[in-house]
Amino acid sequence: MPHLPPVTKAFMLACVGLFCAFILLPGLEPLFMLWPLQSGRFLPWQPVSYAFLHGDMLHLFFNMLGLWMFGSELERVWGTKRYLQMLAASILSAAAVQLIFTLLIGAYTPTVGASGAMFGLLLSFGMLFPDRIIMPLFPPIPMKAKYFVAIFGALELLMGLTGRSGIAHFAHLGGMLGAYLLIRYWRSARRR
Repeated sequence: MPHLPPVTKAFMLACVGLFCAFILLPGLEPLFMLWPLQSGRFLPWQPVSYAFLHGDMLHLFFNMLGLWMFGSELERVWGTKRYLQMLAASILSAAAVQLIFTLLIGAYTPTVGASGAMFGLLLSFGMLFPDRIIMPLFPPIPMKAKYFVAIFGALELLMGLTGRSGIAHFAHLGGMLGAYLLIRYWRSARRR
């Protein structure tokens, strides 16, 4: 297994540790979920804390797999500071988009998971290494990173518009938006 850089390792350990802790202390978990603004349960730290919680083992596994696959390399390329900025931008933009979406549709269901951050890292990976061949789990067909990102982004938009699956598809898209905007900012600042 490749070496895990420090921020990626810490994020993974925090997610796994909190998953285990809230199995033992389930009554505390709702304080850290991202509750819709109109629910009356929204608290100021939730736009960050929700990213460290997961609904079940499968949710946790796939987010940690994505963090390991994409986050490890991005942290090595960018370094700690930029990588932390990207995680923060993806997590916060995913939360903002999800809060706006739940406000518009009048939902009262909380959001949990690092999926918004994972989608931000996925988009970042596709922008930095567009022609890198990756082998996704679904479908198990080798493809360039840029196509993989485009397919997943389009699927998230389609599923977000058509269904009520209990998955925060617009949070995923929000994570991608935050990553895209931050990379554009970095690139424009470099040209000045």
